[in-house]
Amino acid sequence: MSEAAASIPHFAYGDEFDVTELLALRERLKARFAERDERLTLMPLLMKALALAVSEFPLLNCRFDADAEAIHYQDGCHIGMAVDSQSGLLVPNVKHVETLSLRQVAAEVERLTRAAREGRVAPADLKGGTISISNIGVLGGTYAMPIINAPEVAIVALGRVQQLPRFDAEGRVVARSIMTVTWSGDHRVLDGGTMARFCNRWKGYLEAPESMLAELR
Repeated sequence: MSEAAASIPHFAYGDEFDVTELLALRERLKARFAERDERLTLMPLLMKALALAVSEFPLLNCRFDADAEAIHYQDGCHIGMAVDSQSGLLVPNVKHVETLSLRQVAAEVERLTRAAREGRVAPADLKGGTISISNIGVLGGTYAMPIINAPEVAIVALGRVQQLPRFDAEGRVVARSIMTVTWSGDHRVLDGGTMARFCNRWKGYLEAPESMLAELR
C-alpha cells in the first residue's frame, strides 16, 4: 500500500447513487435466498453490475506493468473486496463475476468474508484481482479516497446508504436512499473522461436494476 501510494499517480472521481430501487429489489430477492438458507447483501448486486460495466470499459479491468510500461487486458472480471479482518486489511476476490449467477456471487462473497474474518483466506483467493471495492459504509463512513491495489488500476469506496431528501419528476420532495461512491484511478492508464463514462454506466445499472436483465448471462 505504501509503494502504491508513493508510486501511482492517483486521481479521484466521486458521485452519488440513488439505490432506492436496488434496495427494493434486494428485499424482494431475500426471501428466495432464505429458502435455501442463503444470505443476500448488496455486494453481489453491486458486483454483477460492475462486471457488466467493465465489459463495456475493459480498460478499468486491466493490470499495469510499470516495469514494462505495458497494459495487460484481463479475460475475466475478478472483483476484490476489502475486508477488515483480525489480521488487518485483506482483499480476497471473487473470480469471474461476469460468468457467475447472482446466487453464486453471493455464496462467494459470504465464503470469502467469513474466511477473511477468521484469518484463513487461501492464497489463491488473494491473487489475480482485477478491480476492487472497499465498503467503508458498513463502518459508518461516507467518503474515502482508497489506495489502488496494484497492479490493478481502479478501486472504489462505497459510503453508507443514507435516507436523504430529493426532488421527484413533479418537483416534490421525497425520501430516497443515497449512497456515495469515490473512485481512485491510476492516471498512467485512465483519464477522468473514461472514469466518468464507466461510472455512469455502473450507476445506470444500479439505479434501474431491471436494466441489467437484458445484459446478464
